[in-house]
Amino acid sequence: MLVITCIKQVPDTTQVKTDPVTGTLIREGVPFIVNPFDTPALEESLRLKDKYGFRVAVISMGPPNTEVSLKKALALGADEAVLLSDRAFGGADTLATSKVLAEAIGRLSQKEEVAVVICGRQSIDGDTAQVGPGIATRLGYSQLTLVDQIQNLDLSAKKVRVRRKLEGRHEIVEAPLPALITVVREINQPRYPTVPMRLMAEDAEVILWDNKVMDLAKESIGLKGSATQVRKIFSPERAKGEILGDGLNAPEDAAKLLIDNLVEKDILSLEQT
Repeated sequence: MLVITCIKQVPDTTQVKTDPVTGTLIREGVPFIVNPFDTPALEESLRLKDKYGFRVAVISMGPPNTEVSLKKALALGADEAVLLSDRAFGGADTLATSKVLAEAIGRLSQKEEVAVVICGRQSIDGDTAQVGPGIATRLGYSQLTLVDQIQNLDLSAKKVRVRRKLEGRHEIVEAPLPALITVVREINQPRYPTVPMRLMAEDAEVILWDNKVMDLAKESIGLKGSATQVRKIFSPERAKGEILGDGLNAPEDAAKLLIDNLVEKDILSLEQT
């Protein structure tokens, strides 16, 4: 059986800059990384492989350089990597992205039975958390989100039991297979690749599927198939902070200066103090 992990290559957000005139992302010279929410998803797939003997396939939609991220997944122990790359896929929102990924998963399932699909909770560039649920809906798979523990996988009964991390509590849920699971980062500690696996991955083949292979209507993918569009990207503007009481030694003097400043700005009332 097959476990599929969806990963995304994203810009390193610590070094992202935007063009002040066009409001678009400046990609030149920006390093790209595997989405940090996706690395625990891959690790969980590899743990299922270790426990049940599954094969692990990794899928990513992106430009040709996404092959680097897929080879990192192969170095960690994935058995197969598929890159969905075509100009026709560009500019996709979560709706169009989930369509392409679901189609690819459906193609893989025709060759080998899929037990689960595991995705990260969200990506650090979009922060929507919509692609995983979108894939599940399109494929008709059980949908289990915010999972921090896969407790049991019963292949004979075709059921999976997981623990979901909710606000202030946990929830135990059982669902039929195949299922799509989105995981939180606390679910595990991702492994590191060994040197032999790194060397192997350098020569490993990443399967490329463009739209000639996928044969999807261009009106349903990419920018044309997107219900939403990004009009502008900008960095949030924050007011500059100020240092109060620089050089004051007594804590009570600094506290008094802070209170006076808050009262002056009408943030704090003397009646409250």
